[in-house]
Amino acid sequence: MVTADAKPMRLFLRERFAPLSVLLFAGAVLPVGLLHFVGHHMVMFGTPVHFVGVGVTALAAAFAALALTLVGVRRNDGRVILIGTGFTVMAALLAIHGLATPGALIGNNGVISLTGAATLPVGGGILALSALPSLRRPHRIRALLGLQAFALVAVIGLGVAGMAIPSLVPPVPTPGSPAAIVALCVGVFFYSLLLLRALKTYFLTQRGMDLAVVVGLAWLTASLPPALLLDFMDLGWWLGHLFELAGIVVVGTTVAVDIHRAAQSRSLVGDFRAAELVAEEEAFLGARVRALTQLLASKDESTEEHTRRVSLRAVQVGEELGLPPSRLRSLAIGGLLHDIGKLSVPERILKKPAGLDDDEFAIIKKHPEWGFKLLRELGGFAASVHELVHSHHERLDGTGYPRRLSECDLGLDTRILSVCDVYDALVSPRVYRGAWSHEAALALLREETGTAFDERCVAALERVLLREQPERSVAPLRVAAASA
Repeated sequence: MVTADAKPMRLFLRERFAPLSVLLFAGAVLPVGLLHFVGHHMVMFGTPVHFVGVGVTALAAAFAALALTLVGVRRNDGRVILIGTGFTVMAALLAIHGLATPGALIGNNGVISLTGAATLPVGGGILALSALPSLRRPHRIRALLGLQAFALVAVIGLGVAGMAIPSLVPPVPTPGSPAAIVALCVGVFFYSLLLLRALKTYFLTQRGMDLAVVVGLAWLTASLPPALLLDFMDLGWWLGHLFELAGIVVVGTTVAVDIHRAAQSRSLVGDFRAAELVAEEEAFLGARVRALTQLLASKDESTEEHTRRVSLRAVQVGEELGLPPSRLRSLAIGGLLHDIGKLSVPERILKKPAGLDDDEFAIIKKHPEWGFKLLRELGGFAASVHELVHSHHERLDGTGYPRRLSECDLGLDTRILSVCDVYDALVSPRVYRGAWSHEAALALLREETGTAFDERCVAALERVLLREQPERSVAPLRVAAASA
């Protein structure tokens, strides 16, 4: 058991080493290393550098805010509007921060300290709220647009008042003060939430754009300590501004482009589910997976439909059991391709309108091996997917095929796929028999729990089906009430 379940993690580390290395270096090692080794070097950059640099950052945030808000209005999606509001507030704070640069338009003032410290924590807090499911309700759109307008006016009003009357806004928080440390902790908390959402999405989709969002959020997080702990004579303070600009450009651009796409990953919102990998296989799993499923459909449409249903069930059960995103992705691909070996099965056997004889069934039993060899020859598929295709007909007691593996050789992912495969095969009609009822199919799985099937997987499938079709559980009560 332990050995089998540990395999997916080792496979994941090996197969995703390159992108994880890029993520670790670009998102963490590079900014942290620069800040640590050169952050405290004394520099004397002039006023124009700060004025122009912050102005460019504000402009980038403003473009992202406008694009996101327009898309949110057009799609009646309150979460997208809220993301736009987060960029709007950051753009306004940055604009005031740049205009308040001492020596540019006015002299020394407290506005520059307040806006510099507030930009990222406040913006991150608003972005973190975008995960609220209730914000998708169309009737909230006007309220969110009103909130965005109010926040914009409030920030601009505060900035104008502070610059007009410098004594109105004290220069707080001072670098390294308790207030600055509190703001730092708040900001890190919000961006940690955003990073976790984006990481989950990336591990599911494994798209370059979602990786870019993770790196951009890491840069925004890295810009918090220098903004709140260092001053303008430290090189790290200027590097923080550079990371802030880069993070806003990367996150704002990639999120806006993603939201314009038909198949969205929504990395900032973080509600992307593994089931969407199956529904949008070409967008998220690649053209090769789609080409293979189309090839299978052209040979036997019912088999392709079966693989799609099994894949969906498998990722739902995987989520129910708490599998990490990388394994859910493998389950999605393995589910879609688990019967790809049937491309090599003669049509007279695959579409026979009657039960198979022993010789014909012996040929059918070769499809896991044929599928495994096909994927290995094609190349580019993870070893975890190879294993799912090769072993989905194996059983815990060693009575399965083609290798007669036993319990200690079967990982949880394979056990999930096996249960979902059998369930869908039973409840689907065949030319030589009718479909089993939901209750009968689950009864068989329960009966063979512990011998053929994993108890956790059967129980998780039951919970998934119960939530999906709750009317099953109340139907007997309705019948009893009607007959009373």
